[in-house]
Amino acid sequence: MYSIKTLNPIAAIGTDGFDRTKYSITDNAVNPDAVLVRSASMHNQDFNPELIAIARAGAGVNNIPVDKCSEEGICVFNTPGANANAVKELVLAGLLLSSRRIPDSLEWVKTIKEEGDSIPALVEKGKGQFTGPEITGKTLGVIGLGAIGAIVANAAIALGMNVVGTDPFLSVNAALRLSPKVQVVPSNDDVFAAADYISVHVPFNADTEGFINADTVAKMKDGVRILNFARGELVNDGDMLNALENGKVACYVTDFPNANIVGKNGVVAIPHLGASTPESEDNCAVMAVAQLIDYLENGNIMNSVNLPNASMVAHGTKVCIIHKNVPKIIASVTTVIADAGHNIENMVNASRKNYAYTMLDVTDGVNGSLVEAIKAVNGVIRVRVIRNCQ
Repeated sequence: MYSIKTLNPIAAIGTDGFDRTKYSITDNAVNPDAVLVRSASMHNQDFNPELIAIARAGAGVNNIPVDKCSEEGICVFNTPGANANAVKELVLAGLLLSSRRIPDSLEWVKTIKEEGDSIPALVEKGKGQFTGPEITGKTLGVIGLGAIGAIVANAAIALGMNVVGTDPFLSVNAALRLSPKVQVVPSNDDVFAAADYISVHVPFNADTEGFINADTVAKMKDGVRILNFARGELVNDGDMLNALENGKVACYVTDFPNANIVGKNGVVAIPHLGASTPESEDNCAVMAVAQLIDYLENGNIMNSVNLPNASMVAHGTKVCIIHKNVPKIIASVTTVIADAGHNIENMVNASRKNYAYTMLDVTDGVNGSLVEAIKAVNGVIRVRVIRNCQ
């Protein structure tokens, strides 16, 4: 029986995927085999030795100490693309909010609510202050053409916009999903120079922190409108406020309010609604649970953020090893298995930066002493033995 701990409410359509004869799912499990989480922070938590995996029902994993998990041999999953449509729709709303001065106009209307029969005349007199351009025929720049950026680009094409996009990691499959009308350019600078609107869809890391700043804004068109539905830390708040004040940026729409930007002129701050749809929560839950089950029962990995994707069908006993990505470990492990009198029928090995994952289809008879011998190999972090897997 696997013990699953939920740190947030997870959509029932997802948790119903667990076979209750094999899984116990509670929010108070003491020593869980796996954790399901949405937004709860795990940075101050100690992990029990039995913890095998953490599945995040969503794309971002900034609430999970991924490096610590890697060191302890805990596989961390996310659900890329499961909330893509929800975010896309909010980005499209952001385009219109930035262009037509809708938020300011709504607030202004509230100020005349006591004017009675004079309201229509006041509306006609005052509406001119909220004039804004149409998006049709304008150019949207999309930085990051992954699961969300690609469908944002396609939707903008359907709305009559021109679209330029860039992504240094654009895969063949991702490129095939793009409308042929999307112009893919080599660099961010190419997007900055061409775009009337810029939508950012890149992960937050040490390389992307604050990459929208005074230097990059200076390369953009005057009056550019910037949309950030990826991560708040991608934008330097101080530089953005300066650009809004001097008119270089006409509007900044973000799904990540903070004390620096809330209430400032030119900022449209949305309370992190990107994935806040029932459809998105259902999609994320279903995807997270399916990935977790396949890993727990079969050792297969799909959409891990700290380990490589890997899958294998085994006919004997599957030995799954998380280890450092250094020379000679695989040779040492296979020698240990051979010395114990076992044959390896099949093997899959994949690496991701400093860590690697190896699955071995070993003839039956794997016992505790063999597992301990494998664990003793320098660089091995965790060993799991799965019998009757697929």
